[in-house]
Amino acid sequence: MSVEVSCPRCGGAVRPPDLMHSESRCLRCGPVPPLHVPEHIGAEIVASVVDRVTVDAEPPHRPAVPLWCPWPLPQGWTMTGVAYAGDDRTGVRATVVACAGPEPLGGGPADLLFVAEEPGVGLGTRFAGIIGPDPGPQLAEALTGPGPGHPEHHGQARIRVAGHPTPLWLANSPTDRSAYAGEARGMWLYAIAWPASAGHLLAEDVVLHDLSEWTPPGLVYGAPSPYLHGKA
Repeated sequence: MSVEVSCPRCGGAVRPPDLMHSESRCLRCGPVPPLHVPEHIGAEIVASVVDRVTVDAEPPHRPAVPLWCPWPLPQGWTMTGVAYAGDDRTGVRATVVACAGPEPLGGGPADLLFVAEEPGVGLGTRFAGIIGPDPGPQLAEALTGPGPGHPEHHGQARIRVAGHPTPLWLANSPTDRSAYAGEARGMWLYAIAWPASAGHLLAEDVVLHDLSEWTPPGLVYGAPSPYLHGKA
C-alpha cells in the first residue's frame, strides 16, 4: 500500500524519529503525529486502517479513535479516502474519512471530510482552515453568542453519531468551504464540506457510523479525494 506522509497541521514534510529526537517532527510545527494518507481507497485499504486503529487502542495505548463515516451513504455518494495521524510511539491520535457526491442544492459535485481527533492534534483545524490546534475558542464564542434570528448567530447542525443526536457548531472557515465542529466520544469531531453550500447536507438525516466497529460490505468507493492529497 502506497502512503503519503505529512504534517497533520500544515501538510509539510515530517522527519521520523532519530538519534536526537524520539518523536516525529515537522520543521514548522515541531513534534507531531504524522498523517498517513493511502494513495487509493478500497475495502482492503479501509481494513488496514481499521486494523491499525484497533491494534493501537489495545493496552497500554489510548481508547480507539473512531473512523466516522456516513452510513448509509447519501444517495449518489461514495467513500473517497481514509487516513490516520499517529506512529508507533504515539498510537493513532486522529482519523479522517472522505466522501463525495452530488451537492445537495444541485450545484455540482461536493466533498465531505469527517475528522475525529484527540485534543491538540490540529488535523481538523487544518482542513477547516481555522487557526489553532483545536476549535475550542470558536465553539466557546458560538455557545455564548447571539441566539437564533440575530444576524451574527452561528449556525448549528444536528447529526446522529453512533445513534446519539450530536450538535455541531459552525466555525469561521474560509468561504470556499463550510466547517462544523463538536464533540463525540470525548474527542473532537469535524465535518468539513466543499463547496460551502454542501454543508446543507448536514441539515438532512445524516448518521455517522464508526467503521472500526463494523465496516459495511455495501460501501461504494470512488476516486481518491483531492482534499486528502494536498488540495486543502
